[in-house]
Amino acid sequence: MESWLIPAGPVTFSEEIKKSRFITRLAHTDGISACKAFLEQTRIDYPDARHYCWAWVAGIPNDSQMLGFSDDGEPAGTAGKPILAQLQGSGIGEITAVVIRYYGGVKLGTGGLVRAYGGGVQQALSQLPTERKVALTEYTLQCDYSQLTGIEALLKQAGGLIVESDFQAMIMLKVALPQTQLAIFNAKLGDLSRGSLRLSPR
Repeated sequence: MESWLIPAGPVTFSEEIKKSRFITRLAHTDGISACKAFLEQTRIDYPDARHYCWAWVAGIPNDSQMLGFSDDGEPAGTAGKPILAQLQGSGIGEITAVVIRYYGGVKLGTGGLVRAYGGGVQQALSQLPTERKVALTEYTLQCDYSQLTGIEALLKQAGGLIVESDFQAMIMLKVALPQTQLAIFNAKLGDLSRGSLRLSPR
């Protein structure tokens, strides 16, 4: 995927269903460790809840290796899977949904639970601000000190960035930029350096 949607900010949606309170939290989480950290923070923020059911899409939306979900003590298939289904249906990546449940004493049944967990996430997603993330590819580049400012300006125009820099006799740069900008960037790099500079694949 060249680009995909990610959350531009967190959302919290709360509703009461048959005396149980369901609080849905969505957040941008890039990578599984960020997902786990958000889940742990939610447990701290709502310490006395009965269940913390969750699902995440920790990377790009179509990467099945980056999916996870849990029913956290609810009947199997009634919480984690409906939450994940909503996230996958949204086409949004790098997102975690945690649904906190305060039990109110009335059982909802399996169908009621699926509707409550999936429905809360659906409502929260409808309020979620998103932005588009463009996939970046990494390259290496060796340049003179005098060329660095020009390279930084070209990267900014291309929506790229410097990932790492090593200042020796020459500067060794690790840069990342969108694939779609590669040809234009290389042409401008050639103009800047009179043909002496070129990106190398990592």
